[in-house]
Amino acid sequence: MKMRLATILCTAAAIMATTAVAHAQTVLKWAHVYETSEPFHTDSVWAAEEIAKRTDGRYKIEVYPASQLGKEADINQGLKLGTVDIIISGSSFAAREYKPIGVTYFPYIFRNPDHLIAYTKSDVFKRLAKGYEDKSGNHIAAVSYYGTRHTTSNKPIAKCADMQGLKIRVPDVPAYLAMPRACGANTTPIAFAEVYLALQNGTVEAQENPLTTIEAKKFYEVQKNIILTGHIVDHLNTVISKTRWASLSDEDKKIFGEVMQEAAERTTKTIAGKENSLVTTFKEKGINVTEVDKADFEKTVMEKVKFEYFGYEKADWEAIRAIQ
Repeated sequence: MKMRLATILCTAAAIMATTAVAHAQTVLKWAHVYETSEPFHTDSVWAAEEIAKRTDGRYKIEVYPASQLGKEADINQGLKLGTVDIIISGSSFAAREYKPIGVTYFPYIFRNPDHLIAYTKSDVFKRLAKGYEDKSGNHIAAVSYYGTRHTTSNKPIAKCADMQGLKIRVPDVPAYLAMPRACGANTTPIAFAEVYLALQNGTVEAQENPLTTIEAKKFYEVQKNIILTGHIVDHLNTVISKTRWASLSDEDKKIFGEVMQEAAERTTKTIAGKENSLVTTFKEKGINVTEVDKADFEKTVMEKVKFEYFGYEKADWEAIRAIQ
C-alpha cells in the first residue's frame, strides 16, 4: 500500500512538474518566404532547436516557411502587429523604416560574401542597425548571405553599354534598378512567379538573380547567357520584433543573438559553396557563362546614380567599402 501511494505521489509530482514547465514555456513564431529545402529554412529550424536547448526549454520557436504566414511585406507588418516574433527579410524592407540601411544594396558596395560578413561585425553595421532599431523598434539579430546577383540574357553582354535598350525584369526595389538603368536597360517589374514564362515568350529579354535562383527556377532553360555582373551581394536580415526583444532578459538576448548569428554563418557558407560549383554546372549544360569588366559597370553607376536619390549617405558607402 505504501509503495502504491509513493508511486502515485511520484507520478503526480512528475505531472505537476511537466505542467509547470509547459506553463513557463513561451511559444514564438518565426516566419519567412523560403522553401523548406533552402538553408534559410533548415538553419532557422536548427536555430529554433538550439535556442530551446540553451534556454532549457523556456522558449519553443515554431518556424513557418514558404509564405505560410504571408508574403515578405505581410510578415514585416506582422512584426508591428505582434502576429510574428521573428522574420527573415531583405534590407529593402528595413530601408522602408530607415532609409540609410538600404545602402548595402547599392551596386558594387561589397566585393564578395566575406566582405559582407566583415561588414556585419563592423561599427558601421552597428550604427546602421541601431538607426533601424531606433526607428522601428525591431532588432536585427543577424545577417545572412543570400547570393550575388548576376544577369541572364538571350544575347551576350560584355560591358555596361551592351545593356542599352535591353528589356530586363528587375524587382521593383530602387537599388536593384540602379545598375540596369544606369546602363540604359528598360526595366520591368514582373511578378517573380511569372519570370520564366516572360523570358520564354520574349516579354523580357533578360533578368537578374543569384546563381542559386537561376538554377532553382530553371531560368537557364530559356536564357543561354549568364553574365557574371555581380552587381549586388544580396543578403537577408534575421529580425526580432520590438515587443519580443524588449521582453527578453539580457541573458536570453545574448543566447538569441549568438544562435541566430551562428545560423546566419551556416547559411552563408552553404550558399557561397553552392554558387562556386554552379558556374561549372552551368558550363557543363552548355550555357555561355561569361565574366565582365565590373569596373566598367561600377564607373557608369557612380557617374549616373546619386546616393541622395535613395536617401543613402555616401559616407556610409565609403565606410563599408573600406572594410577589409
